[in-house]
Amino acid sequence: MAHWFRFMESLLGRSYDEQMQILREEQGFTRAQANALIMYSKGSTSSQRVETPADYIEALLEPQRSTAQSILDVISSAFPHLELVIAWNQPMFRKDKRYYFGISTATNHILVAPFDAAVLDRLAPQLTGLTRNKKTVQVPNDWAVDEQLLVAMVALQLPS
Repeated sequence: MAHWFRFMESLLGRSYDEQMQILREEQGFTRAQANALIMYSKGSTSSQRVETPADYIEALLEPQRSTAQSILDVISSAFPHLELVIAWNQPMFRKDKRYYFGISTATNHILVAPFDAAVLDRLAPQLTGLTRNKKTVQVPNDWAVDEQLLVAMVALQLPS
């Protein structure tokens, strides 16, 4: 986070919209991530919307709620040594200070993020039918959760 706080200092004096554009288009942030960083950098104390992953899931509507919960359950089960936390107002899996996987939600889809674009390059053949962004993959709200794909997204980042 220290890197991003320093990065935000370089954007001082720019409008919210300019900062949002830079974070989303040049840095690969989701809208929610960019907003959280901008608001935190401006001193907002109300930018934290949820305190726990359960709070995040509870706020979703079906079928998105069930799909998001299933995604988190797959990662939790396969990698019990990773900690599920809220970061940037979204559920994220980490070990120590390194993040390995996260999700965020929009009205019409869920974004899954393995935190390493090279992972998405390696898994490109398995992403057929899904929308790949720079560092995330959009899955439908009613996605038939692909457990193998999710596990591979994390496993490819773990030390050998």
